[in-house]
Amino acid sequence: QVRLEESGGGLVQAGGSLRISCAASRRIFSTYAMGWFRQAPGKEREFVAAISRIDGKTYYVDSVKGRFTIYRDNAKNTVYLQMNSLKPEDTAVYLCAAAPGGAVTTMVYDYQYWGQGTQVTVSS
Repeated sequence: QVRLEESGGGLVQAGGSLRISCAASRRIFSTYAMGWFRQAPGKEREFVAAISRIDGKTYYVDSVKGRFTIYRDNAKNTVYLQMNSLKPEDTAVYLCAAAPGGAVTTMVYDYQYWGQGTQVTVSS
């Protein structure tokens, strides 16, 4: 059974920090690359960050570089997104996703499994 379960979203003031988590089933976590996307109302789903299963390589969209960090805890089958210096434009539903093959990818269609999402709201 495939499981991707996000947690940790909430309301935070601009400039604040938040960490969101994605717990995955062991089979997925051990063989898939993991990514975070976000979707704001009326907007397309946007790539945020991804981490390779092969070599731990990470990749970020330019708008979050230097503020967000993606990392994996292999013992817990969990991927995290640490978000610092949050801005109101970061407000969105954040979705965890898993891509087969293990390599980093930024493309939505490369991701096979998706979580339900967690809401992140940044107030100004």
